Amino acid sequence: EAIESILAQSFADFEFVIVDDGSQDGSVAIIHRYSEIDPRIRVVQLAQNMGRADARNAGIAQANGSLIAMMDCDDVSLPQRLEKQVAFLEANPDIGAVGTNLRMANHDLTEQNTISSKPIRHATIAFFLFIGGKGFPFSGGTTMLRREFLDAIGGYEAGRRHADEFELVFRLLRDTSIRLANIEEALLVYRQHQQPKFVNSAVRAYLDEMERDLKVSNLTYLWDVPVPDETMDLLYRLRWYNSFTWRERRAAKRDVTRLIDAMIDKNWIEPGHRSLLIDEMNQVLEQVSPRLWQMFCHWRRHRLGF
Repeated sequence: EAIESILAQSFADFEFVIVDDGSQDGSVAIIHRYSEIDPRIRVVQLAQNMGRADARNAGIAQANGSLIAMMDCDDVSLPQRLEKQVAFLEANPDIGAVGTNLRMANHDLTEQNTISSKPIRHATIAFFLFIGGKGFPFSGGTTMLRREFLDAIGGYEAGRRHADEFELVFRLLRDTSIRLANIEEALLVYRQHQQPKFVNSAVRAYLDEMERDLKVSNLTYLWDVPVPDETMDLLYRLRWYNSFTWRERRAAKRDVTRLIDAMIDKNWIEPGHRSLLIDEMNQVLEQVSPRLWQMFCHWRRHRLGF
């Protein structure tokens, strides 16, 4: 299904590099069957499982194009995905990488009703990398990047098996002048596999720890000083919209404002987008504020219009 979704693209001028990451099932035979009937397909077989970052680097090394699009083997690209991403990058030369929204599906693709909406503009993508609340704001499986930016940072972090796309985006922001965007339309079907609840909990805890480490290192870079544990705890709770006390709300507002100003100072975002991110911050803080404040804000919007 993944292979056929690429071969059915409305944009046909591409090379299709498929990396088999040491699979132990029938994947290799399926890939070679398709490569025999479509000359655009090139197969890269890794002798053993290396993990997603190394597998993607192996595919990038074999690619010749100036644009690199990613997709995972259990997902499905909708027919106009490549066409619309190529057109977007051609029309927006200031954007170095573009993702899309996702259509969420169950394991057999029979249900595809929920859209996972991502922030559209660069500033809000960078902001929600730290704040969360909308899931990961730049899905690696939908990404199309200009090759020059990948080459500039040496691709994905070698040896990384988890949070590879998270780490890549942070490094792109830190080490290049890249600007990001998401196309508002859902152009990829993201398959969600059913797992036992205890497995999901363990995996989530592990990934949360890895994401926290990445946020700590990048906040330390932005602030030029070590990041207090209290700040990281507040950011984690903001992600899940946990209720805050008044003191916690004031502390979070102080730290997030400092984050916004630091991103401007380091050229992660443009100064003109500060007010946009302050508005985003206030919306997030309203949802975690004490209930009485939420009720007041709700009344003010409906009665006074702000």
